[in-house]
Amino acid sequence: MGTEGTAGPRYARKVDRARLDQILAAVGEPAYRAAQVWEWVARGAGGYEEMTNLPAALRERLAAELPLSTLSVKAEAKSDDGTVKALFETADGRPLEAVLMRYRDGRRSVCLSSQSGCPLTCTFCATGQMKFGRNLSADEILDQALHFRRVEPIDHVVFMGMGEPTMNIDEVLAACERLPDLGVTHRRTAISTVGWVPGIDRLAECEMPVALALSLHAPNDELRSRLMPVNNRYPLDAVLAACERYRERRRRRVFVEYVMLDGVNDQPEHARELAALLDPRGYKVNLIPYNPTGAYDGSSPERIERFRAILAEHRVPVTVRLTRGRDIEAACGQLAATR
Repeated sequence: MGTEGTAGPRYARKVDRARLDQILAAVGEPAYRAAQVWEWVARGAGGYEEMTNLPAALRERLAAELPLSTLSVKAEAKSDDGTVKALFETADGRPLEAVLMRYRDGRRSVCLSSQSGCPLTCTFCATGQMKFGRNLSADEILDQALHFRRVEPIDHVVFMGMGEPTMNIDEVLAACERLPDLGVTHRRTAISTVGWVPGIDRLAECEMPVALALSLHAPNDELRSRLMPVNNRYPLDAVLAACERYRERRRRRVFVEYVMLDGVNDQPEHARELAALLDPRGYKVNLIPYNPTGAYDGSSPERIERFRAILAEHRVPVTVRLTRGRDIEAACGQLAATR
């Protein structure tokens, strides 16, 4: 929930909570009504009229004075595979996208954005080609998930949408605290990073058992800096050292994302370098077929399989990601806030 016209993203949650409390006080309602409102919202209520344990007069006033969401929906696209992409706009006109992915085993996973745009300009990512807007508030992050929760139950969340989550880690973690109310446990929540070391360390200190996913995409500094300029600030040694601190503190495996770019990072020598870089006991690699954004060609299925086999020979746990939503530009790396 949120209030339109707030002073800035850092204050959206506090202003909204204060406004709700003001309305409750003005009509003489007890403070516990705020918890009742949130319980309804978290269960997927689409409007105050559904909140039947609230007095009718209070429901009418809340509907008139307190929007259920900080975001407005500008467009939706549906894929042949069941994936749904939503284009949102914040109260100050910032665009962002989120994706609902449906799987045959019954999983319902939501990919959330943490920023409008992204300042880190990875060359293979459509979001990096956008103009960076700003960090999103915890409310704006939660409201993406709540939009899909109103459609059906959800059980997984990945912060792999627009933006670098660990550059906005406080608001991301504040949103994570509330996700169990929506039906998403912390162990079914993952935060992806391109290697923003302060954010990785902040996540390591967090008591919530949230998973860490590292967008690696190259096994050496020279290639990684060409693909991901952030590597000039935080090179591989520093990033992997931060991942080791996370592993030591959280006792959890780190998931490594590796997008497969034809003739760029998909050669056998790259696979062997990657295998030498990662401790098989602490990392699992997820190979990602490249989803077209105009910058590169994707590796062939044969090259992806050869790469996977080399990692497996070196006992590195490895899978190939099932691509979802490519036909609506909702797949990994394609989000660019287009209608």
